[in-house]
Amino acid sequence: MDEIMPDTAAVVIRNRIFDEIAIGDSATVERVLTAADVQLLATLYGDGDPQRLDPACAALPDFHDTIGHGIWGVALISAALDMHLPGAGTACLEQALRFHAPMRIGDTLAVQVCAVARDAATRQIRFACRGVNQHGVLAIDGTVEVIAPAERIEYTATRLPAVRLPDGDRSPLVARALALGAIRIAVVHPCDETSLGAALDARTAGLIEPVLVAPRAKLAEVARRAGLDLAGIAIEDVPHSHAAAARAVELAAGGRVDALMKGSLHTDELMAAVVASAAGLRTARRISHCYLMHSPAYPRPFIITDGAVNIAPTLEEKADIVRNAIYLAHILGVATPRVAILAAVETINPRMQTTLDAAALCKMADRGQIAGAVLDGPLAFDNAISAVAARIKGIVSDVAGLADILLVPDLESGNMLAKQLEYLGGASSAAVVMGARVPIVLTSRADSRESRIASCALAALVAHRYRLSPP
Repeated sequence: MDEIMPDTAAVVIRNRIFDEIAIGDSATVERVLTAADVQLLATLYGDGDPQRLDPACAALPDFHDTIGHGIWGVALISAALDMHLPGAGTACLEQALRFHAPMRIGDTLAVQVCAVARDAATRQIRFACRGVNQHGVLAIDGTVEVIAPAERIEYTATRLPAVRLPDGDRSPLVARALALGAIRIAVVHPCDETSLGAALDARTAGLIEPVLVAPRAKLAEVARRAGLDLAGIAIEDVPHSHAAAARAVELAAGGRVDALMKGSLHTDELMAAVVASAAGLRTARRISHCYLMHSPAYPRPFIITDGAVNIAPTLEEKADIVRNAIYLAHILGVATPRVAILAAVETINPRMQTTLDAAALCKMADRGQIAGAVLDGPLAFDNAISAVAARIKGIVSDVAGLADILLVPDLESGNMLAKQLEYLGGASSAAVVMGARVPIVLTSRADSRESRIASCALAALVAHRYRLSPP
């Protein structure tokens, strides 16, 4: 199963100058054609061919499945030349390529480029190119003429951003949660169409078995107006939202549900019931909120914390917030997450408490008081997510430009950061509350269906981990 937040390390790439390339030298690139590749190329070039985009059309006898674009094979040839042989600094002069067999989604194309002629006066090299599929069938061949670089270039490979295409309920996050099985979740007072529909959508997706905790008559009326079917769904009949919060917490404390999900009541009302000393859901850790964000401009998902629960956390509270986020990152597949402690500046300023807290948190990590991650701070936002920005400012750090977790100074900055990324940056999001004995989904009325489904998937992953290792 794919990791949700894959742990990646920087790769150093070196080119080969003209004088280092002999006739017969070769390089190979191999890749599997995915549906996302076909969709992305169609989007880039405005190709609405239904044979590529409509599964029903592609299944017709004349087509025999979805056919990929020929330009995809050309792109792999370009990648072999630009990344491997000769590498950085290569200039393409001429291509003469032939296409012999179609590539279908799921096919593997292995492309080889081999030097067959060279001209020392112009540094021109002719490469024979050949691409075969997993069955050994020739799909593309021909020649490419390039000018090889004259100077050595050595660099750290650019971490390409993930391109997010609409994928419905098939994201790696959802797929991993589905593989573990549905969890039983108490949906607290879902007495409007949005929150009730979200619970039913997550049920249809196979992620949850909801227990609706709300006034039965009110639920029935909401379902009737929205055309939603409540047949076969468990309902805990309570008189009002306050009673719904108390009953849902009771169900969680008693082990009858694996998680909680906010409905149409206020967040404060639900969280007050959760944190009550007699409720039985508190742990030794402070409760905190984690956004899991996936931005097209960043190479992998990352966590923002805390943007919804702790308004102005103290140093001690920030330490727990970090610990919760580290634990979530571990669940998502990052063995040693990189934590960037955000501030407006990247230097210690005695008049800025956030920078002092950052320094103290890093020292706590050095002393083993915060474990399982690499911490650095204070870091400004640009330094945390951009290696270029960090390098320009002379910051040497194992975290700068590589952050998996962004610890924000307070709730307001965290909430604004997450919403800006979502609404202006095209980021997708999921969210979960950590630190209690069960995960808690705090949905917003403005959340998209995709975000609600993803949040339920995230809570499911946490709940399954809690079964193995209770908090």
